[in-house]
Amino acid sequence: MQVQEQDAANESAARQVAAFLDRSREQIAQRWADAALFRTVFTVSRDEAVEAGKAVVDALAAVAGTGRLEDIAAPGFEGVRDQLGRMASSRARAGLSPAQIADEVAALRVPAVALLRQGFADPDDPQTGDSVLALTVLMGTLRLVVMERALSAGEELIERQRQQLMEVATPVVKLWEGTVAVPLIGTLDSARSQVVMENLLDAIVAQRARYAILDITGVPTVDSLVAQHLMKTVAAARLMGAECIVSGIRPAIAQTIVHLGIDLGSVLTRASLADALAYAITQQDAEDRSSAAAGASRR
Repeated sequence: MQVQEQDAANESAARQVAAFLDRSREQIAQRWADAALFRTVFTVSRDEAVEAGKAVVDALAAVAGTGRLEDIAAPGFEGVRDQLGRMASSRARAGLSPAQIADEVAALRVPAVALLRQGFADPDDPQTGDSVLALTVLMGTLRLVVMERALSAGEELIERQRQQLMEVATPVVKLWEGTVAVPLIGTLDSARSQVVMENLLDAIVAQRARYAILDITGVPTVDSLVAQHLMKTVAAARLMGAECIVSGIRPAIAQTIVHLGIDLGSVLTRASLADALAYAITQQDAEDRSSAAAGASRR
């Protein structure tokens, strides 16, 4: 029986909080507009901060109306989830730690609770305590939602930076007319190998390259997985009409390839990038002379 009574009291408190948020949205938003979280993010005008505050209050009212005060996945939060994420990201870019951002969100509770208490004639009334507790729980959930969005935004930023670094670490260089090269440095994994292949194929098309050089002088080790990636890249380049040359195979790597039983017989190799470039230039000169001779004979 006590459990049922407590559940009923909790539901009643949640409804009271929802009604309070609906009728006090303007007052709460005005006070929140002066809080650090809103004031330092919405700098165009104070009205912008007030409108953002109203949107958050509406979301909290919707969540309270469902009684799911502790559910960060409550539908009521969906409308402001991106906005809260942008706010958290803005504060993070300003140099605040996650703990400091959480404290700024927690600070929003104080003016909201103060307004709620003003609506009760007797501060010692059990209903007052239940409503204050319900609003406190709801504001705690808001804090979790903000932190969830902040962490998600941080992960997305890290992934974008990782992708950018990967692209920077795998540049395609034009060495000669019709010849491009990818100087590989560091360990090759599936993700990076995919970037290498895409960048190389794009360069072959853009430069109309007939020869593509994969220089692995800076690759510390070659295992069966790395060898497979190299073979796939060579095959893809050939499909695009370019001959692919692998250069920079050091003695230790050559021994490893032999011990692993990896067959690179179909892959054209040279000892160094300079050797590979010299081969490509020589071959192109021979092809150009042959084409010129063929054209002269037809005339």
